[in-house]
Amino acid sequence: MFAEFSIEPSHLLICLNSNNKYHYFYSPTIGCEKIHIFTRFKIDFIQPIYESERLTIRHLTLPGLLDIILAINHFPSKLYWEPASQSLECVALADTIKYVENQVGHSRTVLVGDLNMNPFEDGVVGASGLHAVMSRTIAKKGSRIVQSKQYPFFYNPMWNFFGDATPGPPGTYYYDRSEHKVYFWNIFDQVLIRPELIDFFDNDEMKIIESDGEISFVTHHGFPDVNNISDHLPIFFKLNL
Repeated sequence: MFAEFSIEPSHLLICLNSNNKYHYFYSPTIGCEKIHIFTRFKIDFIQPIYESERLTIRHLTLPGLLDIILAINHFPSKLYWEPASQSLECVALADTIKYVENQVGHSRTVLVGDLNMNPFEDGVVGASGLHAVMSRTIAKKGSRIVQSKQYPFFYNPMWNFFGDATPGPPGTYYYDRSEHKVYFWNIFDQVLIRPELIDFFDNDEMKIIESDGEISFVTHHGFPDVNNISDHLPIFFKLNL
């Protein structure tokens, strides 16, 4: 799953299929311009349900496995949007996801993408926003009530990746600027999981990727290699459906 994809999908598809180990497919979008998806299964099993310019929501229906809703999003950058606008957009995104869940008939949903916000920001943690919490135990409660209205949880495992005590880089995006409040490392790239799927998710399988085994994605200082690779580091996660 790629955001800000700058090459032709056919070119990457040729590279992915060049080693003959796996056969990859490209899953086209119907209205989303920012997301590109490649799979190792036929695209019939990952059909779009809802799309906008920066969002694609798919119904993943692999044979013999539990079907899930996969939402992939690329939020507007902080360079162009104020935090308040990002937070309000999270409310709209949360409403869209709940609408799709009602249409499909379950809330086995995974939201993944470049949110351009940290896990602790208002739009991500707010009840009317994505309502994503750092604790599996809390998320497994399913929802909570604020002012007589019920809000479903997401579980956000990305909280575990902040700082130097983590197994990989201390974030997915590095930004240093000359002002008083600077985080330096941020985690803008996230995967959020509904309570119904938490038991299928293994935290130990979650990683921030800094190399493909041959090419490093970071400089010798340990920062994302902006000039040659990307200013964001990719994330890897696994669901044992």
